[in-house]
Amino acid sequence: MATSPMKTIGAGELRSSHLGDAVTLAGWVGRRRDHGGVIFVDLRDSTGIVQVVLNPEDAPAPEDVLHGLRSEYCIQVIGTVRPRPEGTVNDDLPTGAVEVVAETLRVLSPSRALPFQIDDRVEVDESLRLQYRYLDMRRPRMAENLRARSKAIGAMRRVMEREGFLEIETPTLIVSTPEGARDMLVPSRLRQGSFYALPQSPQLFKQLLMIGGVERYYQVAKCYRDEDFRADRQIEFTQLDFEGSFWGQEDVLSVLEEVVVEVVQELRGEKVALPLTRMTYAEALERYGTDKPDLRFGMEIVDLSEVFAATEFKVFSSVLGSSGCVRGINGGKLGLSRSGLDAFVSRAQELGAKGLVWMVVEEAGSLRSPIAKFLSDAELAAIKTALDGDVGDTLLIAADDARVVGKVLGQLRLDMGQPDDNDELAFAFIVDFPVFDVAEDGGLSPAHHPFTDPGDIETLVSSPEKSVSKAYDLVLNGAELGSGSVRIHDPEIQAKVFEVMNIPPEVAEARFGWFLEALRYGTPPHAGFAIGIDRMVSILRNEPNIREIIPFPKTQTGADPLTGAPGRVEEDQLFDLGIDIRPEVRAAWAEDAGQVEAEDPADA
Repeated sequence: MATSPMKTIGAGELRSSHLGDAVTLAGWVGRRRDHGGVIFVDLRDSTGIVQVVLNPEDAPAPEDVLHGLRSEYCIQVIGTVRPRPEGTVNDDLPTGAVEVVAETLRVLSPSRALPFQIDDRVEVDESLRLQYRYLDMRRPRMAENLRARSKAIGAMRRVMEREGFLEIETPTLIVSTPEGARDMLVPSRLRQGSFYALPQSPQLFKQLLMIGGVERYYQVAKCYRDEDFRADRQIEFTQLDFEGSFWGQEDVLSVLEEVVVEVVQELRGEKVALPLTRMTYAEALERYGTDKPDLRFGMEIVDLSEVFAATEFKVFSSVLGSSGCVRGINGGKLGLSRSGLDAFVSRAQELGAKGLVWMVVEEAGSLRSPIAKFLSDAELAAIKTALDGDVGDTLLIAADDARVVGKVLGQLRLDMGQPDDNDELAFAFIVDFPVFDVAEDGGLSPAHHPFTDPGDIETLVSSPEKSVSKAYDLVLNGAELGSGSVRIHDPEIQAKVFEVMNIPPEVAEARFGWFLEALRYGTPPHAGFAIGIDRMVSILRNEPNIREIIPFPKTQTGADPLTGAPGRVEEDQLFDLGIDIRPEVRAAWAEDAGQVEAEDPADA
């Protein structure tokens, strides 16, 4: 680390090679131990921890200062590195073979009593950690997560620079455009009644850069989406965004493979085998029931429709007769009781299925199941063969619309097979996404965004629900890391996509006129991608929640316990913006204020 007169080396950098060196350290008091007058302090900084010996006889500081040291006091120590005495070496610490004998100690800043211990071994309520995030960041786990995030971004930048990309920032105050999620809106004071939007992505501006002749663009971009929270989702997040002209899908995926290799090497010291696994969207749904499959384990979904093509079992025959399907998975040797097996049925119903069939392969090779008596011997044998059933295996079968069956079996597959301690990394590209998602009422919405190349125009016009786009995702361990596509560069095709989406020309012009105008000036073919940095780093760090990677995240309800955001503003600020608050909202404010006042301990 860089040094200064206040600090000549990092605490965690000291080794046996530094024995006898005079050093100046600065950091925080971790643990303090008083052993018969001699005081031992674990001094912690951003590089790690080293033990410091404070002997009152050497007078490194006045006695009241030495005995007044408390956890998280910020201190400076000048001293000499020596070996730890025999029998006191700490093999769990990189600095465990040495210690620093202090000649001078100075308290740079005291600390008040802590709201929680700065120790990864102590469980702390998350809301309290977020309220005191500046203290939480001192914990080794959080500190390492932030270092890993920085290293990942550095690795990404190296790839981009190596491949000739220019780092260019795009605006964060833009016009509201429909891109799937709700926009985060910002009212304008100078143009009352008008609003900026914070970008859901730099999508249109990076396409403008391609029109502008940049050819290779990237940025580490802040993005905003007013959507519901999940463990892997925040309303503001960071992504690596890049775009290139005169290239297509294969060029994008090739650069992505470089990014994956560089980041994994940087964070985990592992080599990723190339090329990455690739499968189509349709194949992913058929085999895994999801477009973001976890490939760390098998348990693939198998189509059993042919097995039951002539079945007399009415549940299956009626589904097949109404263009549904029958599919199953082999859950392996679960050894469950009848109640445990029936729990799968309840779980399937929670997921939207009408029911579920379970079967267990017995010692003699027969299948034990509540419906076994309704099936022929040939059908039972075919089930066992199709699902590769062995003695003790539990087989699960669902019959319904293909979408429902995929959702149910895909989730049951994760419930049964998701490894808890599997450190494997299973990357995959999912390609050939549909142009549109089809809602249950038949309505169409862009599967990615309305600027994705729809491929075959005839299919787009005649059967839009069957149209396959030039879009692709990067998946890791069952999570989508990001998505991209070849973009539309022909304004006529862009207009046709809007038409299929039932967006009238005048509406398209009002929303995107500035962009449609740009497409008419010699737009080059171009394509790009965006990787969710927080999500990628969280998986590589085995963190189940991206809030552990983001320096200052929001809670599941969108609140910031540290600053109190979102907060109310003064009436004159609202007046300047031309905004009034609805009466029912003001009434709710008053009610909330009354509750807070009633709960104030001072009133007790």
